[in-house]
Amino acid sequence: MMSKVILHVDLDAFFAAVEQRDDPQLRGKPVVVGADPQGGKGRGVVSTCSYEARKFGIRSAMPISKAYQLCPSAIFVEPHFQKYSEASRAVFKIFHDFTPHIQGLSIDEAFMDITTSAHLFGGPLETAKRLKERVRQEVGLTASVGIASVKFVAKIASDLSKPDGLITVPADGVVEFLKPLKIERLWGVGPKTAEVLHLSGIETIGQLAEIPLNDMRERFGESGEHLYDLSHGIDLREVEEDTGIKSVSHEHTFNVDTSNPEEILAMVLDLSEHVSRRLRRKDNLKGKTITVKIRLQGFETYTRAVTLGERTNFTDVIFSNAKSIFEKFFKPGMKVRLIGVRVNNFEDAYVQDSLFSDPVDVRREKIHTVVDMIKNKFGEDAISRAKK
Repeated sequence: MMSKVILHVDLDAFFAAVEQRDDPQLRGKPVVVGADPQGGKGRGVVSTCSYEARKFGIRSAMPISKAYQLCPSAIFVEPHFQKYSEASRAVFKIFHDFTPHIQGLSIDEAFMDITTSAHLFGGPLETAKRLKERVRQEVGLTASVGIASVKFVAKIASDLSKPDGLITVPADGVVEFLKPLKIERLWGVGPKTAEVLHLSGIETIGQLAEIPLNDMRERFGESGEHLYDLSHGIDLREVEEDTGIKSVSHEHTFNVDTSNPEEILAMVLDLSEHVSRRLRRKDNLKGKTITVKIRLQGFETYTRAVTLGERTNFTDVIFSNAKSIFEKFFKPGMKVRLIGVRVNNFEDAYVQDSLFSDPVDVRREKIHTVVDMIKNKFGEDAISRAKK
């Protein structure tokens, strides 16, 4: 059986790279994309940062205040998600010129199965080189690429090649490639699993591969066979072509932790309206599950969800359910740092839930259509719902 040829393509420091592309004065400087650090007292986290900023120890998801402490001279830039979305669409359009078999993992990375198309471009290595060059020339960004016969090895290869790199792992060289790498590189090995492995004296993937399968099963239960396979370069997972958007969400970090339920619910309404509008702009997408994300003062994060009988994208339905979820969770004295609203569960997105139109829903649809028209013409702030 012919080995698969899989690329993992990862755009380098994506958000920061877009900002540097569009503003030459930012190039070669430590750039942090995230909230205003406010002199080290800012809220929120780092979305991403340039490689110049990473030299100071700044990383994605780090509190913005910590990033400021590490590098006060960094240039902090508010995110511009519309620009990032446009750049991502342009890059994925290039991907589709090389193969239809694409699995997007996020806005800035994807797996590509080029097994049956690589010969059209001169082979796997030449395909990757051409892809990288087109991304550079047409979108103004750099990408790191890993080539392997299995997905997780391709991803490891692209990670090791960053930035702007290209690593090929031959099908018969996978085990040797993996041997010296730390066990944390394996999918499914998080901090807790790594700690257990370290206590057993296992530091590298090669050491893990030396343990017989039966011993792995006895020591690690169901996950033992999974780890055994990965340590031997076995990964049967296919590149799963995108089936569409999985969820739509918005969240907000308060400038100051708040225990005021009125302030929080006012934000929940704003977030519900943002989510509702984005759903309607995505082919009038509707979902059944509404989730509220709540992060408290000490960074403890909770999610609570409800699944409805029918799909919706109406602001009032999303808000009423999100409000109910929050009120059941919230206790006096709780200080909330972040609040978020998400809608998902889009199964059978284009199938009508009911053959009969609900008059209330028809009226809601008309109201939302009018609101959308006003906002499209005059801007997002042209009209807003009254806050009770």
